[in-house]
Amino acid sequence: MFGRVRKSFARFFDTVRADTDNGRDKRTHNLFEAAAVYVSACAEDDQDQIDEAVGWVSPEALSFGVSELACRAVIALARERDESPQTVARALLGLPAA
Repeated sequence: MFGRVRKSFARFFDTVRADTDNGRDKRTHNLFEAAAVYVSACAEDDQDQIDEAVGWVSPEALSFGVSELACRAVIALARERDESPQTVARALLGLPAA
C-alpha cells in the first residue's frame, strides 16, 4: 500500500516538474472533468489515469466533483428506473430497502 502511495506522489511530482520545464501553457482541467476521469479510471482500475486526474485539481475540488457526479448519476438512474433516488442509492450500495 505504501508503495502505491509513494508511486502516486512520484508521478504527481514528475508531472509538476514536466509542466514547469517545458514552458508551454498546459490546458487546465475543471473539477468536473477531473471527477469524470477519476471515477471512470477507478471503475476500470487504471492507476495511471487516476494519478493524472488527481493532479489536475485540488483534493477538495476533486472530492466535490466526485460527490456531484454521484448525485447526478443517482438522479439519472432514479428517473430511468422510475424509483426514488434513495432507493437507487441504497441498491447501488447493496443496502436493504428503507
